[in-house]
Amino acid sequence: MTIPLAISATSLTKSYREHQVVRGIDLRVTPGSVFALLGPNGAGKTTTVRILATLTRPTSGTALVAGHDIVDDPRGVRRSISVTGQYAALDDLQTGAENLRMIGRLAGLTAEQARQRAAELLTQFDLTEAAKRRVGTWSGGMRRRLDIAASLVVEPLIVFLDEPTTGLDPRSRLALWNVIAQLASAGITIFLTTQYLEEADRLAARVALIDGGRIVAEGTPAELKRRVGNSRLDLDLVSDDAFMSAIDRLGARATRTDRAALSISVPTDGSAAQVRALLDEIDPGNRLLSQFTVHTATLDDVFLSLTGRVGGQPEMERSNV
Repeated sequence: MTIPLAISATSLTKSYREHQVVRGIDLRVTPGSVFALLGPNGAGKTTTVRILATLTRPTSGTALVAGHDIVDDPRGVRRSISVTGQYAALDDLQTGAENLRMIGRLAGLTAEQARQRAAELLTQFDLTEAAKRRVGTWSGGMRRRLDIAASLVVEPLIVFLDEPTTGLDPRSRLALWNVIAQLASAGITIFLTTQYLEEADRLAARVALIDGGRIVAEGTPAELKRRVGNSRLDLDLVSDDAFMSAIDRLGARATRTDRAALSISVPTDGSAAQVRALLDEIDPGNRLLSQFTVHTATLDDVFLSLTGRVGGQPEMERSNV
């Protein structure tokens, strides 16, 4: 039996006058999974979320979210999702508990239901001790956890998290990762956008790499990393002539090159035999290399291999929806 997809998008595009931000995106997200849309600033991640969350209309293409068409049935989509943007949407003058109770009341809960739901979420997100303090006094990590808690007052089928850990310190980021993992284990579908490679690798069952408004690769983190080899051999050359000689020998196998730093990276399976063979091929006279290091392949290697760069063009956004 085929399980209906949580999100299905076909040939989505979005243009602002002559500038095309999203360029024919196809997405398939299974229910109860964590799906990461990974890419640099300006790649089209936020615009894609805004389209799927019915905050902006696509220029062309179609999409179903929780079985509802984003253009023909936006209310059905909104009843099934929650969206947490890059900045916490909280009232700094209210306490944490007051914020959650207010959202519960706005969502149609009775006063008692809102109170109970707020207490449950404050416990779940480890915010009980701070619940009676004004949110304006909270740390960035606590505010982000409260923001996600607020999106769960009325339990959604799908949660869109648009770069939720941007600007957080490592400890707060780790705490939020644990929260996201808990939500996924409870069967909630998580659509996560991020520019942090480690974040996508750690949290997501599937990852789509977006660059310039296009999906350039998709798969599990392990599948994507296998595309560039299980490991990476980093080479430091002794001179510019040595660097150019190595480039000539490696050709397209070199996935990273930095002429100023005289460094080159090449995929490898990590075995001693292949590493030795590569070193002998690149530097048969033992005069060109100053040092080498073997690293496990990362999603960073995948992205650089596919795009040749990390950065993207600035993403145009409109405040009106």
